[in-house]
Amino acid sequence: MSTGKQPSMLAQPLGPPSFGRMAAYLGLFVLGAVIGLAGALVQSGWFPGGLLLALAGAAGLFVGGSRVTGTRAGAVAPAVGWMVAVVLLTSSRPEGDFLFSAGAGSYLFLLGGMAVAVICATLAGGRQPGGPGARLGK
Repeated sequence: MSTGKQPSMLAQPLGPPSFGRMAAYLGLFVLGAVIGLAGALVQSGWFPGGLLLALAGAAGLFVGGSRVTGTRAGAVAPAVGWMVAVVLLTSSRPEGDFLFSAGAGSYLFLLGGMAVAVICATLAGGRQPGGPGARLGK
């Protein structure tokens, strides 16, 4: 008994991701790393406005990535890039140089950025079934 409607996205088998989607995720990963680097420089330079600007830029990228790709992975890819860049910047060099000081602003940037990444990835719109209604039998 065929009703002429296509099954929802949940009923279709998963296929390999397309090249364009993988390129988008890679680009979002790189953008996340750039935003992490820029935020690390701005947050301490213009405290407290720089901290808010850095976190708002990260949140904008995470939400924008999920909207562009239409998946939660679009928010996770730049968040992973952001986290990799920030964690690499927190380590000190053998010469004793470091980018982050041991102040409250640095900790707020690290923990706030991680919280923003989790919030944006959780609230990002996942795939929604197409069609006028989601009720069975219609």
